[in-house]
Amino acid sequence: MTARSTPHKQAPNKWARAGLIAGSLVVLLLIAVFAARWLVTLEPVKTWMETYTGHSALPDGSPTGFPAWLGWQHFLNMFFLVLIVRTGWQVRTTTRPAAHWVRNNKGLIRTKGAPARISLELWFHLCLDALWVLNGIVFIIVLFASGQWVRIVPTSWDVFPNALSAGLQYLSLNWPIEDGWVNYNALQLLAYFTTVFIAAPLAIITGLRMSGAWPKKAVALNKAYPMEAARALHFPVMIYFVAFTVVHVALVLATGALRNLNHMYASNDTTSWTGLILFAVSIVVIVGVWFLAQPVFLRPLASLTGKVGK
Repeated sequence: MTARSTPHKQAPNKWARAGLIAGSLVVLLLIAVFAARWLVTLEPVKTWMETYTGHSALPDGSPTGFPAWLGWQHFLNMFFLVLIVRTGWQVRTTTRPAAHWVRNNKGLIRTKGAPARISLELWFHLCLDALWVLNGIVFIIVLFASGQWVRIVPTSWDVFPNALSAGLQYLSLNWPIEDGWVNYNALQLLAYFTTVFIAAPLAIITGLRMSGAWPKKAVALNKAYPMEAARALHFPVMIYFVAFTVVHVALVLATGALRNLNHMYASNDTTSWTGLILFAVSIVVIVGVWFLAQPVFLRPLASLTGKVGK
């Protein structure tokens, strides 16, 4: 048989692999549900769940409700996060960028050497990163200044058994009582704390390490924090944000959509349609920017701060 007629080994079918992974996850979830439903019927577990109901008490004087600034912050965080994930995936998968950008070396930032040439996708990704970080700084400052931090930062150790209790309630399909206007359940609290104070800083420090702004000649620093470590962490953090968003949106819609959306977008504890309308408008804005983020529109913006070319 000639080399021409030698059959090539078939490449793995990505869709089949994705289907297998999805099917396996569904099976594991079903097993977890049946196991949880069995566990909550045991008397020791029942007694333990009566002690740890799933909610950790807030300190005296904790704020109630959601101020308007928190609604704006929620929208901006969602807006930047969706586009950061999109552009990050483009940077990771694009092999032939539509255009490249080189920074003007005449403004506030000046370097001795020539600025690095980066793809237009990476330029947009870095711009979104910078705006997201700026928004995050404002969020953290106002969060602590307003006292809202106590709603997403653990203040007692019983948050951990209460989170386990809430998790068992979710898995057993007997979901914990929701009253986010007053107090998140302990599992929600830990999820928000992880997202704001662990995942977000990890995304920032790993992204910074991979960017051109990182000092390349800092030998000791680069040895202590190698590029490979940043790359190994950055992508899983992105996956975490995607998973968190999917679960978060699903629970918002499944546990009283109108009331939850009013909490998040209209700053009230009613079941009116205001929150849903504002949510729909925010989705339209995000989808619109998603489709407008094309080279034909990005080129003029990028050219304001540098030279754009092939």
